[in-house]
Amino acid sequence: MIPALLSLGSALPPHVLGQAEARDLYLAQPGTDRLAQRLVRTVFGATGVERRHTVLPELVDAGARDGSVYLAPDGRMLAPLTGARNRTYVEHAPGLFAAAARDALARCPGLAPAQVTDVVTVSCTGFFAPGPDYRLVRDLDLDPAVRRSHIGFMGCHGALVGLRQARAIAAADPDAVVLVVAAELCSLHLRPARDADAVRGAALFADGAGAALVSCRRPGGAEPLLALDRFSTLVLPDGEQEMAWTIGDEGFEMVLGAAVPRVIEGSVHAALEALLSGPEGAVDPGSITDWAVHPGGPGILDKLERTLGLPPRALDASRAVLAERGNMSSVTVLHVLDRVLGGLPAGAERTVCALAFGPGLTVESALFTVPARPAAAPRARPGAVAAPL
Repeated sequence: MIPALLSLGSALPPHVLGQAEARDLYLAQPGTDRLAQRLVRTVFGATGVERRHTVLPELVDAGARDGSVYLAPDGRMLAPLTGARNRTYVEHAPGLFAAAARDALARCPGLAPAQVTDVVTVSCTGFFAPGPDYRLVRDLDLDPAVRRSHIGFMGCHGALVGLRQARAIAAADPDAVVLVVAAELCSLHLRPARDADAVRGAALFADGAGAALVSCRRPGGAEPLLALDRFSTLVLPDGEQEMAWTIGDEGFEMVLGAAVPRVIEGSVHAALEALLSGPEGAVDPGSITDWAVHPGGPGILDKLERTLGLPPRALDASRAVLAERGNMSSVTVLHVLDRVLGGLPAGAERTVCALAFGPGLTVESALFTVPARPAAAPRARPGAVAAPL
């Protein structure tokens, strides 16, 4: 039996940062000359992001800046050391992990938390041990013998790696129930707009969490959302210098080169060929009906749309998540997949192709089958986490 996705869950922090407010914050920084101001206005206006969520109230409320290590009361960006940023991660990340996991469990009412046999956590924006996998066992009252693993520092394609790992676990053990949870706090690593990479990161990245339950079992007669048919990974030949994520003295530093869309454009056909011609047998690319693409930025989506000859509105879910929630790194593709599934019409079986891109450049891809189904009730919007657990 092919392992299936039983449910998806999501969570967002309560503080909402409008793109215009974020832009103005950067424009007001001391030492921002005309050239830097022009860059900020251009980049912030071209991301397709309208608003984002953050765990940092001081980004949206000047009254919350007293005592902040990120912003002075007058709005000046400070330079907290990496240790201080990571302490904020330790404070806020567990609550997001747990909230997304609870949402996934709530959407699969036939499954009790004690039935989870494996936990896979994903994150690249902070570290602590015992880590988020351990905290989920405690916070959700899981079986203390649950098997745990953590996928760390892989970047924006990490959640697809987590689903791939979950599929492998469930395929090896048909009784397994795997909880995959990704959470990212990208806003902890904000820094002044000293270069184009910093500006692009500031204009795109956000905080959030997503979760999934994977199993060959059907607890309580649960109807699977989709079958996890196949996964593929491809390291692109020319992208190592274009996307990177390193740990600096003043936070994690993103390299997000302007050439990323071009590199992906030149290699996406090879990535799809590797996915569709895998050991499971060949799949006709024309059979793909829907796309769940990580929205690394509007340039990537535009290039993919043209290169793959996608029909109009094929990437609407990706653009909507980018506009409403920003780029939440590894988390984002789970939110996109949830949006895709929630918008599918009733009727015949459908085939979903998922794509995500990470440092390297690496393309993670997956192919899912959505069974024929009757009309579904509208999917609820994710709740917000007001405080750490």
